[in-house]
Amino acid sequence: MRFPKFLPEHGTIGFVAPSYGCASEPYYTAFAHARERFAQMGYETQLGPNCLVEKGIGISNIPELCGKELNESYLSSENDVIISCGGGEMMCEVVPYIDFKRIVAAEPKWYMGFSDNTNFTFLSATLADTAAIYGPCASAFGMEPWHPSVRDAFDLLCGKLNIVHNYDLWERESLKDEEHPLAPYNVTEPMRFMIFKGNEVHMRGRLIGGCMDCLINLLGTPYDQVKQFNERYGDDGLIWFLESCDLNVMDMRRAIWHMKTAGWFSHVKGFLFGRPLHYGEEMFGVDQYHAVTDLLEEFGVPIIMDLDIGHLSPMMPIVTGAMADIDAAGNDFTMKMEMGE
Repeated sequence: MRFPKFLPEHGTIGFVAPSYGCASEPYYTAFAHARERFAQMGYETQLGPNCLVEKGIGISNIPELCGKELNESYLSSENDVIISCGGGEMMCEVVPYIDFKRIVAAEPKWYMGFSDNTNFTFLSATLADTAAIYGPCASAFGMEPWHPSVRDAFDLLCGKLNIVHNYDLWERESLKDEEHPLAPYNVTEPMRFMIFKGNEVHMRGRLIGGCMDCLINLLGTPYDQVKQFNERYGDDGLIWFLESCDLNVMDMRRAIWHMKTAGWFSHVKGFLFGRPLHYGEEMFGVDQYHAVTDLLEEFGVPIIMDLDIGHLSPMMPIVTGAMADIDAAGNDFTMKMEMGE
């Protein structure tokens, strides 16, 4: 696994929009404020041509131009790291235009984003053996004040952090809107994760995963090289981190069945599930827990649910491709990530 250099002091942060850009409110103002804040911190910023564009279907522009922007930014010597402008709906259509052969040959560079950005963070690890960060997108850095999770993500990008913990509270309803573009996370709900089964967990393995909405679209395509990835890193064991956006509980169950049946979970050492955006919903007597645990119990590995991962903020930044030691007991979750081969 290749690990990029961290953002240096007074370095340059590149922004790209392979999914949605920041062309409309509240993202436009939040993104502008994020750039102002980075400038005050001593960093330069570089905008890709699609960052403030709204011409595509579920993405910032046509797929060819989104892919071109990402390729050029990744291969450029004029930025040190890349942060995606946002998530979206159709980044899968951009994937054929991402030049993974050139990315493999290039010096690795940190890319950070989540949700639809799974289409790069996951494939960066599985196709290019290059670590990426599953973490907040650009406009999150415009909030005032920064939530500790946002600070953690930036510190990770700078190489100042490799251990993350769960946070005390989470956000059920966001206050961020067109009139309040800089609103911080509205954290009101006590954080309580669940362990199936047992009360304490220790696991070690290589982190892989992302948003299930995106992963099931990649499954079975030419970009699905998870079997080969599992074979390369099988001796390490794999820890899958998974979360969902638009999937209801039956969709989640179908997604888990699909990934399991495709053999994605060979060599698994444990599962980490973030709170789904459809938190608390039930269908046909199935809740968000039974939607996944019923199908994963046969692996006999720890399953931890309702973690700070994904769409119900805050989220712990996760290095896709890193080895990690994870400890969970009571209501304390700690993940130590190793940014080396």
